[in-house]
This record gives sequence, C-alpha cells and structure tokens, in this order.
Amino acid sequence: MQLVTEKTANNSKLFDANRAIGSVAFETMLSAGKSRRGKVHEAGSLRVRFPSPETDALSAVLVNTAGGVAGGDRFSVAIEARPGSACTLTTAAAEKIYRTHGPAAEIDVSLQVASGAHLAWLPQETILFDRAKLARRIDIDLDESASLLLAEVVVFGRAAMDETMREGAYHDRWRLRRGGRLVFAETLRLDGDIAEKLAQAATARGGTAIATVLVAPAGDDVVERIRAASASFAGEVGISAWNGFAVGRFCAKDAAALRGDVMKVLAQIDAKALPRLWLN
Repeated sequence: MQLVTEKTANNSKLFDANRAIGSVAFETMLSAGKSRRGKVHEAGSLRVRFPSPETDALSAVLVNTAGGVAGGDRFSVAIEARPGSACTLTTAAAEKIYRTHGPAAEIDVSLQVASGAHLAWLPQETILFDRAKLARRIDIDLDESASLLLAEVVVFGRAAMDETMREGAYHDRWRLRRGGRLVFAETLRLDGDIAEKLAQAATARGGTAIATVLVAPAGDDVVERIRAASASFAGEVGISAWNGFAVGRFCAKDAAALRGDVMKVLAQIDAKALPRLWLN
C-alpha cells in the first residue's frame, strides 16, 4: 500500500511539473492619432504578436507555443486599452483543449477598456476533445464611453474528423462591468455526459457548436440589422439588446455552419471587424 501511495504521489508531481503555464499582458495607447502598443509582458508558452493593422485599430494575435491546452494547464490574458486607443485581437489558430484524467485547464481573461477606447476580442474557435475539462473566466471592465465587440465560439468535438465529445467538463464564467457597475453576468456549466445534454431540445437540439457575441454599446438598430439577415443563417441565432448592450446567441450542428453565422453577424455589426485570420 505504501509503494502504491508513493507511486501515485510521484506521478502527481510529474504531472504537475509538465503542466503548461502562460500569460500575456499588454496595453494599447493613442499616440499621434494612431493606436500603438504600450507595455507588453509575456511568460511561459503564451506570446502576442502585432502584425500590420487591418483597420485603424492595432492588430494583436495570441500564439500558444504549447500547441494546445491540457488538463492542469493555466493561461491568463490581460489587456488594457488606454483612452482613445483601439485594438482588435484574435488567435493564430483554434485553441484545442485535450482530454485529461486530472484537473481542469484554467483560462483567465481580463479586459479593461478606458474612456473612448475600443476593443474587439475575436479569438478563433475553442475546440474541446472528448473528456476535456476547461474552466474559463472572462472579466470585462468598460468605461461608460468605451466600446466592445466580443465573440467566443466553442465546439464540442471535431465533426469533420468524426469525433464526439461525450464526457468532460466545461465551466464558463463571464462578468461585464460598465462604469464600475455590474451590468451582465452569466455562468455556463456542462459536465458529465455532455453529448446527452447537448442532444436535448432545451440545450442544443443535437448541435455541437455554440457561440456568444457581446456588443457594447448597442441598441435596437443592431438587433434589427441582424434579424434582417436571419434567412441566411445555417443554425439558430438569437439576439437581444437591453441596458445599452446586445448579446447574440448561436447554436449549430457543426463548427463550419456556426462560424459562417458568426461571421455574417459580425459583418452586420462592423464590416471591418473580422481579422484576416478568420478568412483563411
């Protein structure tokens, strides 16, 4: 019994020693009428690159040199858009969350957008493999005069590879504060037999891809433009506006259909918003 306990403890230490840890923190600032990067901090397996701008906003691309996310990995991203600056961020590729028999992977995102600043947070898909575990937190702090465009796409298994996410855990917590006041909060939790839960009509009706788009500020005009394009959607899309911001919900049978719907909605919100990497 002692030998088994010691072996388990050694395996646990080995597992911990091989976990990936990465963080990126940077700020954007307005200089001579153009958005520029300010302080940049990188650690571990996360990197950020700033290619040639696609619009008037600064372009940023996150790169995970670990090649994916496994159980026990911990990543964090912090962005501060200083007054008047603008930044559009995406990822170099879809982020893959691999299966684990241990603890969940953790991803923490902090977005601070100051007065008159704009931030577009548009990463490519997050793909969860069978028996993956992910706990994610997104905390957003907007000034009253700041603006935000955020899109997050989550795919449960790779349908193109005939892969299904049957079991696992997905915990997603979002908090949006505007002018220091909490205006939007939600937590999504899926665990256990995820395939069975997604098959239920009240959940996803068999869909394997979901997304949320958050726009601030936004009103009924944004909602009407998106609803006018509803005939072209491949999946289910719903959008509502209240308290000066809008939230769009997406569900589709697979990632390709959902990605197409999200791109159509983003084009209705801001025709120049999509990063080039989304179009490859």
